[in-house]
Amino acid sequence: MVVGIHRPSKLVINAEAIRNNVKNEISRLDGHSELFAVVKANGYGHGIVETAKFTKQAGATGFCVAILDEALALRDAGLTETILVLGITDVKYAKLAAENDISLTVGDQAWLDEATQILDQKPLKVHLGIDTGMGRIGFQDGASFKKAADYLEQSQQFNFEGVFTHFATADEKDTTYFNLQVERFNHFISQLTRRPRYVHVSNTATSLWHAACNGNMIRFGVGIYGMNPSGKTLESPFDLQPAMSLESELSFSKLVQKGRSISYGATYTAKEDEWIGTIPIGYADGYERRLQGFHVLIDGQFCEIVGRICMDQMMVRIPKSYPVGTKVILAGKSGEKSITMTDIAEYAGTINYEITCGFTQRLPRIYTENGVVN
Repeated sequence: MVVGIHRPSKLVINAEAIRNNVKNEISRLDGHSELFAVVKANGYGHGIVETAKFTKQAGATGFCVAILDEALALRDAGLTETILVLGITDVKYAKLAAENDISLTVGDQAWLDEATQILDQKPLKVHLGIDTGMGRIGFQDGASFKKAADYLEQSQQFNFEGVFTHFATADEKDTTYFNLQVERFNHFISQLTRRPRYVHVSNTATSLWHAACNGNMIRFGVGIYGMNPSGKTLESPFDLQPAMSLESELSFSKLVQKGRSISYGATYTAKEDEWIGTIPIGYADGYERRLQGFHVLIDGQFCEIVGRICMDQMMVRIPKSYPVGTKVILAGKSGEKSITMTDIAEYAGTINYEITCGFTQRLPRIYTENGVVN
């Protein structure tokens, strides 16, 4: 996709905030646990390679991604740390993963049997995924899990590097289902003759609120980016520093007379003479149409989004005439007020990291160190 470098709309990523979030979480770990940075989905919208490098500087010893292509991108960028692909990779790419020293998730014996026919000299690092209640991927019973673990122990074509599960409700107050998953996981682990290098269950939410379950590695994801995985339900044990802000400028400003309507469908009509500003950003950039009625910040004041958000532009009601080029904050701070990704998500009826993942490549990512562009 074309990147819009000749318009003012942009994402600003604070590298220091990313590093601080990682350092603060590492300081809470025991001396036997590692932090792998989850940088899938283009670093939750923040940039996969850049985020990986920032987290490495802060002490991350490995990375987690969702698909093999993301892992290959990190290798192409010169990152040599352990990389785990959390999703299931087509078995035909097992040799490619082995050649690039990339660890793959395995969820059934059939995958191992087929991979055995493909692999040659270099063994493939694998993590066995266990489905304790998430319902996505992994072994569901102890017998099949033990068979696979024993198979890996005896095979020269695999390096049994890890075993893991994923919790479905770690970010909720009610821990009933969480505790059930812990019980199931412990049962699976009891089947092992020997534990592999990594035994891990903790995503950001688990590590923040159930640190006793951490194992010897955590998969730190949304917390890297300064977002609370529970939204506003649970308080984080330390101050998560938001890493991303979304900025633009007014591209047009006009006085609209009472009775005139704004945007597609004429869903907003001025009740009196009003100043209306136009911002060059829209749902093609990931600022979704459902955010009509929400607000942005201009000159330290909340300004309501009026009329339907267009593909490339949106309109806001402003308190007075502002010149073209006036700064607009769609996420971030202006004066004493702020808009967080959680604020946007709650209005949109979703979660904060769906918002950041949804920002498209048309928006430039600008990386700063405490406000200074790198």
